[in-house]
Amino acid sequence: MIEALIHGTALAFGLILPLGVQNVFIFNQGAIHKKFTRSLPAILTAAVCDTLLILLAITGVSLIIFQFEWLTTLIYIIGFIFLIYMGWTILKSDPAADHQKTNIHFTAKRQITFAASVSLLNPHAIIDIIGVIGPNSLGYKGVELVVFTLSCISVSWIWFFGLAITGKILGRVDTTGNLVRRFNQVSAFLIWGIAIYLGVKVFSG
Repeated sequence: MIEALIHGTALAFGLILPLGVQNVFIFNQGAIHKKFTRSLPAILTAAVCDTLLILLAITGVSLIIFQFEWLTTLIYIIGFIFLIYMGWTILKSDPAADHQKTNIHFTAKRQITFAASVSLLNPHAIIDIIGVIGPNSLGYKGVELVVFTLSCISVSWIWFFGLAITGKILGRVDTTGNLVRRFNQVSAFLIWGIAIYLGVKVFSG
């Protein structure tokens, strides 16, 4: 049981640690909102989506879905379009103005939409979970499988809350919004880089 706990925790942490679109968005929401509670829609949506993907991977449902090549291609194309749009949105955002306007640009509804999109339309995240967590879960059964699953899910929830809190701390220190603006610029180009990679992969395949 302890082995399943350590295995699941280490595996999930290794997958979620790299700076990706999902992490960038959650950090950004923590940084630009005046109140931490205003970033909860994004945090909770991302955590729930990761939980859903992990459960699908462990139950094997996702593996069945991705046997259809056309569906994989469609997800890549949708992901490419969305990442281009999200990069532009983040690049054009004004942290200083957002603080004064209580971040009108990212309402709860928009946070939920964006968080769900970067979680469920992000081919890299989906493939990581399906290709890594799913196969690694095959070595466990019964209680050990439950422990492995819960450890993976717990890492996602703890990570997203911690990421938003870190962003919030930066937002408080950066009263002018300059640091967050620079972070947004770097994030936008990172997101576009991932989008270009996806586009090349789709159209060259």
